[in-house]
Amino acid sequence: MQHANDAEKEVIDQLLDAILTHVPFDGWTAASFSAAISDTGMEPAVARAVCPRGAVDLALAYHARGDTMMVERLHAEDLSMLKFREKIMRAIQLRLEVIDDKEAVRRGATLFALPNHAPDGLRAVWGTVDRIWSELGDSSDDVNWYTKRATLYGVYSATVLYWLGDESPGNQRTWQFLERRIDDVMSIETLKKKVNENPLLKPLMAGPNWAMSLIKAPSRPPRADLPGRIVGPR
Repeated sequence: MQHANDAEKEVIDQLLDAILTHVPFDGWTAASFSAAISDTGMEPAVARAVCPRGAVDLALAYHARGDTMMVERLHAEDLSMLKFREKIMRAIQLRLEVIDDKEAVRRGATLFALPNHAPDGLRAVWGTVDRIWSELGDSSDDVNWYTKRATLYGVYSATVLYWLGDESPGNQRTWQFLERRIDDVMSIETLKKKVNENPLLKPLMAGPNWAMSLIKAPSRPPRADLPGRIVGPR
């Protein structure tokens, strides 16, 4: 006998597979959600009990599914010979490569651009970059926990927007764009390191470094109303 969460996941998976055929035309909307219920032959009450916000919950489930697939592919690859910046780039590539239909993501971007759904979109993307750092072995427990994720959040978000409009073979222009963004980030990190190591410039950073050292990474998943790990449909 399945546990309740296993049963709920099965319902979500069925609805998600069904709604994806409608999203390119109708978006992540109530109409698409109703069509998915009809396609699966599911009782509407069951579908709405698992996804009380309808298509919004399924859009979040779609994003979470992509994160899981990215992690699975990361585990299947040998990254030991790659530099860390190359591992970051590869993780983002894999996250985009698992997407079958750009239109589903484009429609999702439109949904989460709405003010009432923007916090959900923020948490979803923050959850993605958190999983990337965690899977690549990040063990920071101070302000670096936040700065690493905030920096990658910017890189990932910009890359997704570029990717949505990229029609180059194999998304080559996107990967070039991604490489430039990572190079920019590494340049900033190199500059920060040089400043901290320079005896003439280091005093200038003493105050900011002290203040930042007081900030610690969360010891538990952040609350649902704060940026943190993804909070999917329950």
